[in-house]
Amino acid sequence: MKEALKRQSFLGEGSDLIHADCIAGLAGLGGGGSHIAQQLAHLGVGNFLLIDPDRVEETNLNRLVGATHRDVLKATRKTAVAKRVIKGINPQAAVKTANKKWQECHELIRGCDVIFGCLDTYRDRSELEALARRYLIPYVDIGMDVHRVGEEFAVTGQIILSMPGELCMRCLGFLRDELLEREAAKYGDAGGRPQIVWANGALASAAVGIFTQLLTPWHRKHEPTIYLEYEGNSQTVTRSNRLEYMRDKECKHFSTADGLGDPFWAPVRRLRPA
Repeated sequence: MKEALKRQSFLGEGSDLIHADCIAGLAGLGGGGSHIAQQLAHLGVGNFLLIDPDRVEETNLNRLVGATHRDVLKATRKTAVAKRVIKGINPQAAVKTANKKWQECHELIRGCDVIFGCLDTYRDRSELEALARRYLIPYVDIGMDVHRVGEEFAVTGQIILSMPGELCMRCLGFLRDELLEREAAKYGDAGGRPQIVWANGALASAAVGIFTQLLTPWHRKHEPTIYLEYEGNSQTVTRSNRLEYMRDKECKHFSTADGLGDPFWAPVRRLRPA
């Protein structure tokens, strides 16, 4: 503990206890989610809710942190791989796994202090953000795409912090009806095994940085809404110009109290080791 305090002292007084007490929910344990789970464990986060219905396949080995060829042979759950990584770093962490779709985990999600969405579809992102708003939980979304541009490929992505009462992903123009209608989570342009582990790592690191800024007294400049755009071909992360356009504007998509809050909330909500 003394070593942890010395290592994390720059994050502010009590930061180690804040991390240890936090419950972090991760929806999606693929390339991005597996990176986030590992980094949160290194930070000392003490409680995890890991949600993913899938098992490890051979095509995952190019980007799934902690997965091995043996996991492919055993068809190991992705949640089990993430739990193994977390416990290997912090044996004291409480890790709850849910091997099903996040839509079936409302009761578990409502107890989280923050939710990370590492999902493939716009529809899932839209619905998970709405759930986070309902339960007044900060939501951090990451995602990326590889698409053909002429004879070359472009790697792009985003990291968005959606806070209760602040601008949502629709306000920022990231979620739009036309995108939901044509639903585009396409990896086909890059082939069946896109080499994107480095891009996933960049997105996950930025997301964990936002999480740390959100929870600890690291520094005083806390932005209520964050939208970062990742350009993989130039290896840059920049603040989206959409934030400037939306300056001083309020969210109209979650502007009323109707449907917000959890009538079944209870103060005792610690996770237990699974």
